[in-house]
Amino acid sequence: MLRIVNDVSLSAIVAGFVAVLIGFASSVAIVFQAAQAAGADSNVIVSWIMALGLGMGATCFFLSLWYRSPVITAWSTPGAALLATSLGTINYSEAIGVFVFAGALTLLTGVSGLFDKVMRLVPLPLACAMLAGVLFKFGLSIFDSMMSDVFLVGIMLITYLISKRFVPRYSVLFVLVSGVAFVLANSGSQIMSNIPFELGAFVWVWPEWNLGALIGIGVPLYIVTMTSQNIPGVAVMRSSGFQTPVSPLISWTGLTSIMLAPLGGFAFNLAAITAAICSGDECHKDPKRRYIAGLSAGVFYWCAGLAGTSVVALFSIFPSTMIAALAGIALLGTIGMNLKNAMAEDNNREAALVTFLVTVSGVSFGGIASAFWGILFGVICLLISNLKRK
Repeated sequence: MLRIVNDVSLSAIVAGFVAVLIGFASSVAIVFQAAQAAGADSNVIVSWIMALGLGMGATCFFLSLWYRSPVITAWSTPGAALLATSLGTINYSEAIGVFVFAGALTLLTGVSGLFDKVMRLVPLPLACAMLAGVLFKFGLSIFDSMMSDVFLVGIMLITYLISKRFVPRYSVLFVLVSGVAFVLANSGSQIMSNIPFELGAFVWVWPEWNLGALIGIGVPLYIVTMTSQNIPGVAVMRSSGFQTPVSPLISWTGLTSIMLAPLGGFAFNLAAITAAICSGDECHKDPKRRYIAGLSAGVFYWCAGLAGTSVVALFSIFPSTMIAALAGIALLGTIGMNLKNAMAEDNNREAALVTFLVTVSGVSFGGIASAFWGILFGVICLLISNLKRK
């Protein structure tokens, strides 16, 4: 406890808060759509949010504390998008069975150690290139958002440039404050009055098993979660210098999915975007003290889960342009560092470039995300170029 107190820093706490804010505000609407597709009513939807918040809070906090590194987890956003278009043909209990099945596959992958072994075969430059490709669209979103809200995003960007020059550790904090201040100054009393202050309640539903749904929905849910979330999540840790063992992390997210699925916790995984916010220099100059961001994110996720409907409403009041700009600005340093690491070595540069371009392109074959194909094409390119040199 004394060590934690000594390691606490405002910048790490802010990084954890920003990660939770961006994680909730950027994709909670997709979770709503997935829940509605499963046939959930308003009470069940609140249970989903509570289960997801408490599950992410527990995994972030305890895994970060145990491994002394910023282990950030999240719900599977691409998984939620898949569920929103796939659950209409089965009942809610069968949907819970799908969640449990996908969690069991994730747990099996972690326990077997297969995922860790595969990731060890991926050269660091390719992992950095893939991560830069995943994050690239968030950098672009700063200027896409500026087209529709030039004053808000312009103030946030100027704040970042000035604070980065004089107080780099707290630049993201100043950006967040400037964005919130602008929004409240323009419509604060109106939007705050629309927030309900109430706690939610859990709704437990036992799973039912539908073989067709397990194969047709459960397997794709597992695949998109592993390729779109866990592979980039591992790349974030490796590119930031954290050699945290992957298999136990995958195992715990799978077990959490199984335990919380009856409450609506459809899929937990390693985070990529929000993890990058908590893993870089902006969080803390000393990598050994960045785990505080994971603890902070865990606490804020718990608060979000317990508050239920109130927190969802609070996060929804911020304009999408502010959230997009905040995410992009917070990730600028990470994008630049990963591009530098990816292109630094002549022998790997072409393969890294292929990995980056394929990932950025967003191509998807067989429902498998571009992050996987970027790594695969990059490895093939690297093998051929090495063969050529011999």
